[in-house]
Amino acid sequence: MEDANVGQDSDHIFLKQAVEEAYEGVDTKDGYPFGAVIVRNGEVVVSCHNMVKRNKDPTAHAEVIAIRMACEKLDKQKLSDCEIYASCEPCPMCFAAIQITGIKRLVYGARAESLTPLGYGDFISDALRGTTSFQKADLEIKKAEGDDAIMAEEVLVNYIKSLHKKKPITAE
Repeated sequence: MEDANVGQDSDHIFLKQAVEEAYEGVDTKDGYPFGAVIVRNGEVVVSCHNMVKRNKDPTAHAEVIAIRMACEKLDKQKLSDCEIYASCEPCPMCFAAIQITGIKRLVYGARAESLTPLGYGDFISDALRGTTSFQKADLEIKKAEGDDAIMAEEVLVNYIKSLHKKKPITAE
Protein backbone atom coordinates (compact mmCIF):
# COMPACT_ATOMS: atom_id res chain seq x y z
CA MET A 1 0.00 0.00 0.00
CA GLU A 2 2.82 2.38 0.82
CA ASP A 3 4.34 1.85 -2.66
CA ALA A 4 1.09 3.03 -4.30
CA ASN A 5 1.18 6.23 -2.25
CA VAL A 6 4.78 6.88 -3.27
CA GLY A 7 3.74 6.58 -6.93
CA GLN A 8 0.77 8.86 -6.38
CA ASP A 9 2.97 11.43 -4.65
CA SER A 10 5.44 11.32 -7.54
CA ASP A 11 2.61 11.66 -10.04
CA HIS A 12 1.33 14.71 -8.16
CA ILE A 13 4.78 16.34 -8.02
CA PHE A 14 5.55 15.82 -11.71
CA LEU A 15 2.05 16.74 -12.90
CA LYS A 16 2.21 19.90 -10.81
CA GLN A 17 5.51 20.76 -12.51
CA ALA A 18 3.88 20.25 -15.93
CA VAL A 19 1.05 22.59 -14.92
CA GLU A 20 3.57 25.18 -13.69
CA GLU A 21 5.26 24.94 -17.10
CA ALA A 22 1.88 25.57 -18.74
CA TYR A 23 1.50 28.79 -16.75
CA GLU A 24 5.09 29.73 -17.61
CA GLY A 25 4.39 29.35 -21.33
CA VAL A 26 1.45 31.71 -21.12
CA ASP A 27 3.20 34.19 -18.82
CA THR A 28 6.21 34.44 -21.13
CA LYS A 29 3.96 34.49 -24.20
CA ASP A 30 6.01 31.59 -25.63
CA GLY A 31 2.90 29.59 -26.39
CA TYR A 32 -0.34 28.16 -25.15
CA PRO A 33 -1.22 26.73 -21.71
CA PHE A 34 0.43 23.32 -21.98
CA GLY A 35 3.39 21.88 -20.13
CA ALA A 36 5.23 18.56 -20.12
CA VAL A 37 7.80 16.84 -17.95
CA ILE A 38 9.79 13.74 -18.87
CA VAL A 39 11.01 11.62 -15.98
CA ARG A 40 13.43 8.70 -15.85
CA ASN A 41 13.99 6.65 -12.70
CA GLY A 42 12.14 9.22 -10.60
CA GLU A 43 14.31 12.12 -11.81
CA VAL A 44 13.25 14.94 -14.12
CA VAL A 45 15.05 14.72 -17.45
CA VAL A 46 13.37 17.78 -18.98
CA SER A 47 10.58 20.17 -18.12
CA CYS A 48 9.15 22.53 -20.72
CA HIS A 49 6.11 24.30 -22.09
CA ASN A 50 4.41 24.98 -25.40
CA MET A 51 6.62 27.11 -27.67
CA VAL A 52 4.34 27.51 -30.70
CA LYS A 53 4.28 31.31 -30.60
CA ARG A 54 7.94 31.82 -29.75
CA ASN A 55 9.22 29.41 -32.38
CA LYS A 56 6.49 30.23 -34.93
CA ASP A 57 6.19 26.46 -35.23
CA PRO A 58 2.78 24.79 -35.00
CA THR A 59 4.46 21.51 -33.98
CA ALA A 60 6.22 23.04 -30.96
CA HIS A 61 3.76 21.53 -28.50
CA ALA A 62 5.04 20.93 -24.96
CA GLU A 63 5.17 17.14 -25.37
CA VAL A 64 7.05 17.33 -28.68
CA ILE A 65 9.53 19.89 -27.30
CA ALA A 66 10.03 17.70 -24.22
CA ILE A 67 10.65 14.62 -26.36
CA ARG A 68 13.14 16.48 -28.56
CA MET A 69 15.01 17.81 -25.54
CA ALA A 70 15.02 14.46 -23.72
CA CYS A 71 16.32 12.60 -26.77
CA GLU A 72 19.07 15.17 -27.13
CA LYS A 73 19.96 15.17 -23.44
CA LEU A 74 19.95 11.36 -23.15
CA ASP A 75 21.58 10.97 -26.59
CA LYS A 76 19.06 8.41 -27.84
CA GLN A 77 15.91 8.15 -29.96
CA LYS A 78 13.93 5.78 -27.76
CA LEU A 79 12.69 6.85 -24.35
CA SER A 80 11.33 3.47 -23.26
CA ASP A 81 12.70 3.94 -19.76
CA CYS A 82 10.89 7.28 -19.35
CA GLU A 83 7.50 8.59 -18.33
CA ILE A 84 5.82 11.77 -19.54
CA TYR A 85 3.57 14.06 -17.53
CA ALA A 86 1.39 16.41 -19.55
CA SER A 87 -0.80 19.18 -18.19
CA CYS A 88 -3.50 18.21 -20.71
CA GLU A 89 -4.50 15.17 -22.69
CA PRO A 90 -2.13 15.04 -25.66
CA CYS A 91 -3.32 15.88 -29.15
CA PRO A 92 -2.99 13.17 -31.84
CA MET A 93 0.41 14.51 -32.98
CA CYS A 94 1.83 14.48 -29.45
CA PHE A 95 0.30 11.11 -28.68
CA ALA A 96 1.92 9.66 -31.81
CA ALA A 97 5.30 11.13 -30.80
CA ILE A 98 4.92 9.60 -27.34
CA GLN A 99 4.20 6.21 -28.88
CA ILE A 100 6.99 6.44 -31.47
CA THR A 101 9.59 7.14 -28.78
CA GLY A 102 8.40 4.17 -26.72
CA ILE A 103 7.71 6.17 -23.58
CA LYS A 104 6.37 3.65 -21.08
CA ARG A 105 3.86 5.79 -19.18
CA LEU A 106 1.73 8.88 -19.78
CA VAL A 107 0.06 10.80 -16.97
CA TYR A 108 -2.09 13.74 -18.01
CA GLY A 109 -4.15 16.28 -16.12
CA ALA A 110 -6.97 18.01 -17.98
CA ARG A 111 -9.15 16.18 -20.46
CA ALA A 112 -9.35 17.45 -24.03
CA GLU A 113 -12.94 18.57 -23.48
CA SER A 114 -11.53 21.46 -21.44
CA LEU A 115 -10.37 22.89 -24.77
CA THR A 116 -13.87 22.95 -26.28
CA PRO A 117 -14.19 26.76 -25.88
CA LEU A 118 -11.09 27.06 -28.08
CA GLY A 119 -12.49 24.65 -30.66
CA TYR A 120 -10.18 21.71 -29.96
CA GLY A 121 -11.86 19.41 -27.44
CA ASP A 122 -13.89 17.26 -29.82
CA PHE A 123 -11.05 17.05 -32.33
CA ILE A 124 -8.68 15.58 -29.76
CA SER A 125 -11.10 13.29 -27.98
CA ASP A 126 -12.59 11.97 -31.23
CA ALA A 127 -9.18 11.41 -32.78
CA LEU A 128 -7.85 9.52 -29.78
CA ARG A 129 -10.64 8.01 -27.75
CA GLY A 130 -13.02 7.71 -30.70
CA THR A 131 -10.67 5.37 -32.52
CA THR A 132 -9.53 3.52 -29.38
CA SER A 133 -5.95 4.71 -29.90
CA PHE A 134 -5.60 5.00 -26.13
CA GLN A 135 -6.80 1.43 -25.60
CA LYS A 136 -4.44 0.05 -28.25
CA ALA A 137 -1.43 2.03 -27.07
CA ASP A 138 1.57 0.12 -25.84
CA LEU A 139 2.01 2.32 -22.78
CA GLU A 140 0.32 2.87 -19.47
CA ILE A 141 -2.03 5.86 -19.58
CA LYS A 142 -3.30 7.51 -16.43
CA LYS A 143 -5.76 10.40 -16.22
CA ALA A 144 -5.24 12.53 -13.12
CA GLU A 145 -8.15 12.64 -10.69
CA GLY A 146 -9.31 14.80 -7.80
CA ASP A 147 -7.19 17.81 -6.90
CA ASP A 148 -4.61 16.99 -9.58
CA ALA A 149 -7.27 17.08 -12.30
CA ILE A 150 -8.68 20.35 -10.94
CA MET A 151 -5.19 21.90 -10.83
CA ALA A 152 -4.59 20.93 -14.46
CA GLU A 153 -7.99 22.16 -15.63
CA GLU A 154 -7.52 25.53 -13.92
CA VAL A 155 -4.64 26.54 -16.19
CA LEU A 156 -6.91 26.09 -19.22
CA VAL A 157 -9.89 27.80 -17.59
CA ASN A 158 -7.72 30.76 -16.57
CA TYR A 159 -6.29 31.03 -20.07
CA ILE A 160 -9.74 30.96 -21.66
CA LYS A 161 -10.96 33.62 -19.20
CA SER A 162 -7.97 35.81 -20.05
CA LEU A 163 -8.88 35.67 -23.73
CA HIS A 164 -12.35 36.99 -22.95
CA LYS A 165 -10.92 39.86 -20.87
CA LYS A 166 -8.81 41.21 -23.72
CA LYS A 167 -10.38 44.14 -25.47
CA PRO A 168 -10.58 44.04 -29.25
CA ILE A 169 -8.22 46.39 -31.12
CA THR A 170 -10.15 49.12 -32.91
CA ALA A 171 -9.03 51.61 -35.52
CA GLU A 172 -8.90 55.16 -34.22
